[in-house]
Amino acid sequence: MGENRHQALGLTDKQVLEMYETMLLARKIDERMWLLNRAGKIPFVISCQGQEAAQVGASFALDRSKDYVLPYYRDLGVVLAFGMTTKEIMLSAFAKAEDPNSGGRQMPGHFGQKKNRIVTGSSPVTTQVPHAVGIALGAKMEGKDLVSFVTFGEGSSNQGDFHEGANFAAVHNLPVIFMCENNGYAISVPLKKQVACEYIADRAIGYGMPGVTVDGNDPLAVYTAMKEAADRARRGEGPTLIETIVYRLTPHSSDDDDSSYRTKDEVSEAKTRDPLFTFRAYLKETGVLTESLQEELEKRIAVIVNEATTYAEEAPYAEPQHALRYVYAEEQAGGK
Repeated sequence: MGENRHQALGLTDKQVLEMYETMLLARKIDERMWLLNRAGKIPFVISCQGQEAAQVGASFALDRSKDYVLPYYRDLGVVLAFGMTTKEIMLSAFAKAEDPNSGGRQMPGHFGQKKNRIVTGSSPVTTQVPHAVGIALGAKMEGKDLVSFVTFGEGSSNQGDFHEGANFAAVHNLPVIFMCENNGYAISVPLKKQVACEYIADRAIGYGMPGVTVDGNDPLAVYTAMKEAADRARRGEGPTLIETIVYRLTPHSSDDDDSSYRTKDEVSEAKTRDPLFTFRAYLKETGVLTESLQEELEKRIAVIVNEATTYAEEAPYAEPQHALRYVYAEEQAGGK
């Protein structure tokens, strides 16, 4: 039996198995969406592959019954952990009327679901950061015990929204956690052409908040950093900037050719650190995951993904006359 890190963190075998299952589900949904896209059935994929450990490890450190999350477009692992279902994700991919994110109006990756406190993002990157700060400000003003959690890529950390949000949160000592998923590329622009500092977390000191850089391929390391940040926020000690070092294993999106800016050898080498495989190895070493349990998980997830795909493909599209609903004010029947 290997070293049992998760129990030292207060996590049960059941909890880390659930973490792994959520990571695996995110990967299998993502892989299915690529197949559907290449078959011409869905228009667009923006992938979470390689970033699942950071997303799920962070989510499990929060109180998913009351905390708010403002995810960025790759955060499939986050929204699954917060309660969005595979069927709902697939309805979004197929742009069907039942899509809870936008009723089929938005591209995939524009997550939003009120009942699970997943706050809608928009297409311009980083706009979710000041929104997260606003939620944290509202919580502080109303005396509510909740944390606001926002994610973004390292390219987003160069946008004005990030700087203004981070500065405001620190000045007002707000319960918000900023998590950068640093995957090394802002579409095709490598990190060294984006920032002059070594780590994105180095920027935290300029705002007056703690900054920490962790291995984003290790969900337990991310969990540890997030738990500490959440505890600080709940104690009224203000925001934290967490940087998770990850690697995007796919092209930026289904419309991108990543061979134009990175080598196959680089991607192949990164796949040896695939968090799905490294976390699976850890769970097997500690005796939490067996071969039979792994097979059972794979079969169960395959059924979930298959059923969700079939349901979403056969579900109706929104009525064309509803295209402008929620854009302009509408008169209610029987009233003004």
